[in-house]
Formats: sequence, C-alpha cells, structure tokens
Amino acid sequence: MKSTRWKRRKDERVPEILEAALASFGEKGFAATRMDDIAARAGITKGTIYLYFDSKEAVFEALARQSAGAQIAAITEQVKTSEAPSPDLLRFVIASLGHFMRTTDRIILPRVLLSEMGNFPELAEFWRREIIDKGLGLFQAIIRRGITRGEFRKLPEEHAARLCIAPLLVMAVWRMHFEKFDSAPYDYEGLVETHIQTLLRGLAREGAPS
Repeated sequence: MKSTRWKRRKDERVPEILEAALASFGEKGFAATRMDDIAARAGITKGTIYLYFDSKEAVFEALARQSAGAQIAAITEQVKTSEAPSPDLLRFVIASLGHFMRTTDRIILPRVLLSEMGNFPELAEFWRREIIDKGLGLFQAIIRRGITRGEFRKLPEEHAARLCIAPLLVMAVWRMHFEKFDSAPYDYEGLVETHIQTLLRGLAREGAPS
C-alpha cells in the first residue's frame, strides 16, 4: 500500500510543479522566477524539483511540450490517418488550434517568451523548433496534399502555411496584451470562422464552387 501511495504522489508531483511554475512565470517573468519560488508555490523543497527538472529552462520547455506541443502532436496524428478532403482537414486544424488558443491558460508562455527572448535565445530557439516549425509543417503538409489532389490552387506552401496561422497569432497577442481593454468580450470564435472561410476561398482552385 505504501508503494502505491508513493507512486501516486510521485505522479502528481510533475503537474503540481508545472502549475506552480506557470503561475510564477506569469507573475514575475522568467528571469525573475527562481526555482525556490516554484518550490514554495508547489509546497515542496527546491531539492524535490531537481528530481524531475535539472533547470528552470527545462521546466519552461516541459510546460510548452505539455500544452501547445501536445495539442499540435495530437492534431497531427489525427490528420495523418484521415481520408477527409484537404479543405475539411484545414478547417479541423484551424478550428482546433483556435479553440485551444482562446481557452488555454498556457497563453502565458508565449507572453513570457516574447518579453524575455532577447535574454534567453535558447528558449526562443526551442519554441521555434518544437512549436512553430511543427505547426507550420502540419499546415504545409495539408496544403501540399490539397495541391496534389487538385483541391487547392498552386501556391507556395511555406507562404500559405504562414497565412493559415497568422490570425491565430493575432488572437494570442490580443489575449495577452489587449483583451483587458475591450469594452465587450471579443468574438474569437467568429474570428476563427471568418478566417477559415476567407482562407479556403483563397486556396480553392480556379473554377471550384465557392
């Protein structure tokens, strides 16, 4: 019984540490947050954190992988096994990411990154490799598929992929910095739907029904 309780408590440690780190990063920023701050917020000793993470950077990276990284990975697996038309896949991916970005409390992470990436270029490089490049790669794969199948017009995949994601980045920036000044809650869901409709019309091959 003791070993079962210990294992259950051990499995709970990492989520508790990550939640404490997220709150600390949001409150103090990455540079000012110390491992002691995370430990105190999580109700553990600093030494306990080092059983799971060897640095503050590793904690940040785990948060990124657990949130945006996991979302992109799950969506990518669904797309890989789907036989749906490419426009439907594009709609699914954008709608899924849009829902995630308008509801997640992990929106703190890109805010922290943008404010401090000049002093921590290794975090920016990590985010580019693990989040941005994988997201762009997913969009490029769908667009390439649509072009090959005659569902989309021929366009440079790398530019079209960035057009897919640009309004989602606007949503993230708005939530991070400007939402608090809105006189009424902004309709993010409407933004995502308008984006999908406009994008699919722009990608449609010539002569395709609108």
